[in-house]
Amino acid sequence: MLRCLGEEFPDARAELDFTNPLELLVAVVLSAQTTDVRVNEVTPRLFARYKSAADYAGADRTELEELLRPTGFFRAKANSVLGIGAALTERFGGEVPGKLEDLVTLPGVGRKTANVVLGNAFGLPGITVDTHFGRLVRRWGWTSEEDPVKVEHAVGELIPRKNWTPLSNRVIFHGRRVCHARKPACGACPLAKDCPSYGAGPTGFDEAAKLVKGPEREHILAMVRDR
Repeated sequence: MLRCLGEEFPDARAELDFTNPLELLVAVVLSAQTTDVRVNEVTPRLFARYKSAADYAGADRTELEELLRPTGFFRAKANSVLGIGAALTERFGGEVPGKLEDLVTLPGVGRKTANVVLGNAFGLPGITVDTHFGRLVRRWGWTSEEDPVKVEHAVGELIPRKNWTPLSNRVIFHGRRVCHARKPACGACPLAKDCPSYGAGPTGFDEAAKLVKGPEREHILAMVRDR
């Protein structure tokens, strides 16, 4: 399944736009309860206005909230971003730390956010257990754990550490494009022959193919046809 995911999504990455660790950290915080697409619509103006941790720490709350409003829960997210700016400035010299134990001390930052930043901005292995990841690894029988931290550790024992970040991105891609929560595209899934939950969605290719999403759609369908 790991090899198949690699063939399916060889270039999978975090789908949030960023150019440095601070931008990714802020973007991941903003992605809670909304889509990456929506966050990517908001961050160009945000990143142009606030370029450093000190900029966020000194931001005008009203202005910041207005910029964040389209992402939803904008007041809580503004609190987190202001707090992150202050904490980075006061405790980390204005730089995003490259250690999980430091990242999780920042306002609004848990292990999921920390692992996204470590894996995609610092190149350090991390398993990102979002809703897609947890749902799929349970559907595949890799673990029965529900708690994200326990899921992270259980999968980490199955998969070589060097593969943790690409695995996370590929599983999330697969969950968004093929293995949907309510109606997975079983009949058009490259992982079907190894999946213990095969049949949770339509098994006919034509019906299932209609459910496959994303820019990789034709590649995914060709993988199934070629087999």
